[in-house]
Amino acid sequence: MDFFVPLAKDVDQAQSVYSSIAEHVSAPTPTNDKRIQKLVWTHEGIECIGEVGKLPPEIFRADDEILAIFECDNVYKICTQNRGVINFDPILATVDAVKSVIYFD
Repeated sequence: MDFFVPLAKDVDQAQSVYSSIAEHVSAPTPTNDKRIQKLVWTHEGIECIGEVGKLPPEIFRADDEILAIFECDNVYKICTQNRGVINFDPILATVDAVKSVIYFD
C-alpha cells in the first residue's frame, strides 16, 4: 500500500502532517521505506492490530482513526487525532510486545 495520512489532500500535505505529528510526539521522522502502515502487538494479553486509516483496538477506547505509527527507541507510538495529536499521549506498544510490523510501499 502506498503511504498516506487520512484526510490529507495529497502526498505533500500527507508528508507535512506526518512530519508535524512526529515532531509533536518526539518521534524521529523515518525514511520513506520505514513508514509503518500496520502494527500487531500484545497489550495485557490481548492481540492488538493498529493500522493507519482504521480505528485502534477497542481496548484503547479511541473513536478516531490512526493517523500515523512511529518507531521510537524502545516503544512504538500509535497516533490518532485525539491520542497523540491534539489531547492525550499516543497509544504505546513496547518493542518486546510487537509481533509484526508492516511498512508502506
